[in-house]
Amino acid sequence: MVSRYTDSETLSIYAMAVAGQINTDLVASFQRQGVNALGLAGVDGRLLLARRKSAIRSVTPDGRVQILRDDYTGQIEHVNDALLRQLLDLGYTPVIAPLALSMDGERLNVDGDRAASAVAAVLHADALVIMTNVPGLLANPEDQASVINTIPTDQLADYVQYAHGRMRKKLLGAQEALQNGVPRVCIGSNSLLDVLDGAGTVIESVPTNVERTFT
Repeated sequence: MVSRYTDSETLSIYAMAVAGQINTDLVASFQRQGVNALGLAGVDGRLLLARRKSAIRSVTPDGRVQILRDDYTGQIEHVNDALLRQLLDLGYTPVIAPLALSMDGERLNVDGDRAASAVAAVLHADALVIMTNVPGLLANPEDQASVINTIPTDQLADYVQYAHGRMRKKLLGAQEALQNGVPRVCIGSNSLLDVLDGAGTVIESVPTNVERTFT
């Protein structure tokens, strides 16, 4: 699986976008709904600590794979759950921009879905909701109606073949959350409550007599 290459210039633009415009827009939206949201980036309070990748594989426009080393992406290794719990106990809803801190104090671009997975795991969340621009995992990527509604946790590997593009990272995030104790992962594009209620793809442990469901 290839990664997004982030050089120092791109990192600066990325940080301005996710920790600035996008994060404050989300916080303002939550506040309008009566949710006392608090915007943070993963670098704040050592909230997200990550290991910087020594090199990544990148695909050129003509399909060639190249190895890039001047990269500022990373993989989450630690979440400051104590800080998150303090904020939650005080009545705040943290809105976290996926910008982590390396062990050397560098800012790193981290995958948002996998960061959310790590946060859900340390907080022992009842569910992880992954929002996307398609209604769920599709059996046929050309057919928006071919949503795979239910995936048993122990059969998730059988469904990776249906994931294309960024959906692969979303399934990876889902897998990591499930492996780390989150019992249910929901993927979809409707409202948050609708996706949580099953409008999309739900990955969870199900009775053995439940068959695969497609719509």
